Amino acid sequence: MTPGFKPSRTPRRRTSRPRIALALAGGGPLGAIYEIGALCALDDCLTGLDLNACEHYVGVSAGGFIAAGLANGMTPRQLCTAFIEDLPNEENFDPSWLLRPAWGEFGQRLQRMPALLGRALWAWGAQGQSLAHAFERLGGALPTGVLDNDGIHRHLAQLFSQNGRSNDFRQLRARLTLVATQLDTGEAAPFGQPGWDHVPISRAIQASAALPGLFPPVCIDGRHYVDGALKKTVHATVALDEGVDLLLCLNPLVPFHARSSDGAAPGIPALVEGGLPAVMSQTFRSMIHSRLALGLKHYERAYPDTDIVLIEPDQRDATLFFANTFSYRQRRRMAEHAYQQTRRMLRERAPILAAQLARHGIGLDLTAASDERQLLGASRPATTARPVARLHATLDRLERQLRQHPTPQPRSPRAAARPR
Repeated sequence: MTPGFKPSRTPRRRTSRPRIALALAGGGPLGAIYEIGALCALDDCLTGLDLNACEHYVGVSAGGFIAAGLANGMTPRQLCTAFIEDLPNEENFDPSWLLRPAWGEFGQRLQRMPALLGRALWAWGAQGQSLAHAFERLGGALPTGVLDNDGIHRHLAQLFSQNGRSNDFRQLRARLTLVATQLDTGEAAPFGQPGWDHVPISRAIQASAALPGLFPPVCIDGRHYVDGALKKTVHATVALDEGVDLLLCLNPLVPFHARSSDGAAPGIPALVEGGLPAVMSQTFRSMIHSRLALGLKHYERAYPDTDIVLIEPDQRDATLFFANTFSYRQRRRMAEHAYQQTRRMLRERAPILAAQLARHGIGLDLTAASDERQLLGASRPATTARPVARLHATLDRLERQLRQHPTPQPRSPRAAARPR
């Protein structure tokens, strides 16, 4: 267990109603999109499971957005509307919030430059330090992040302040824990737990998703916090220690298996052909996933009375691996892909999952997991759609028509000129 991460609340006594916890890992915007698609699939295919009635929600980094929304009563479909669709309402999540330069951080660091430069010159000229060693001091003038993440706090505070919702951990019906990492100690910061629950939910999400280098650390009560995934992948211990019967974990980042058992991978080049981005993506995913695997083995040994179900992409899924982790331009396609792949996973794992979930009063609807339904498409209300949303619908219909009616081969110029 992470030092200083023990919940001070006493475990609740068992009741006839199963106690279910939901833990959502990070993965950037694409990770949140995958989790929304997967949650919509679970909501459609699992009977007896209310994803808005879990006892405890744990969110890390991008998963904190989703966990906080569910704890606030937003259904998976409502989250899909807010994060994925292009509908004109005040709940819509605008990706431009995440793309604004951190001008304030740049300005503060620039103000330090004269003093740091003076100290470097003094160390070099007066104290005889090497030039390289003396000018290391100039590192303090470099910004700690290039994008401003304060918009996350401002807009989510507005979203969670609407009727029936709350930006206060203490006013939620269910437990919500959003985990960040304290920069100066490297320890986990469980916002939402006693002693940490005075922090606004929106600010805790901002801290938990502050990926170093991309976003500046978030200052809360005089201390600085960064992405919660630096410490653990899902941080499910906080829920397991309180005693839950079923833990559902969603993890969007898995390493890619680019080669089959016989070494062949039709149409997929070796990852090294993708250069540094592909190599770094595979490295990061492998590190995250191996840490998750070790954590799950520990959970199984330490909490034998809790059933743990992990939902994650197929490691052979090239579509998800090669998608841009921070791209929102393809969010509709990725959400639909995650929805369909999760339904396929439920069908394939049905013999094991059905028995495991049945112990907690949850059924697996194979009809819902097997029919032709879609997450997105023509079901959106056309009267409220913006032009870009109508364009998406038109393109969806056009793609379906092209699949049903292949384009005929063009005639030769001579045949085209022949009179009819």
